[in-house]
Amino acid sequence: MKELTLSRPQPITFYTGILSLGLLTAGAHLYLASQPDESLRFIFLLNGFGYLALLVGFVLPQFKKIHAIVDLLFLGYTLLTIILWFFFGSPSAGGAWDPFDVLVKGAELLLIIQLFIDFRQTRSMQPEVQK
Repeated sequence: MKELTLSRPQPITFYTGILSLGLLTAGAHLYLASQPDESLRFIFLLNGFGYLALLVGFVLPQFKKIHAIVDLLFLGYTLLTIILWFFFGSPSAGGAWDPFDVLVKGAELLLIIQLFIDFRQTRSMQPEVQK
């Protein structure tokens, strides 16, 4: 029987952290997309599906050859989400920050840190190109 291997060499707790934080942020954006009075419903829907697509790229072993690129895409996507939140989210309204938003942005910051560490470890494990 063929054994399923993960596409990442990191410890399972590190891998699980990235997966959990990614699912949390995807779920949060899909939840916001389901709210009836949400004006940015379509944007949240696309953002949630974007996180899910990047998680698939992170998990599947078929992407092992380009997992450093997947890490960078995932990291950049998460960073862009945080930056756009300042323009379209709670801080742009001028009022108090929503605790739900702050919690999700905290999870996204942790996700960025873990993805950066994963990228660094992945790059250090790749063989150097001989000239």
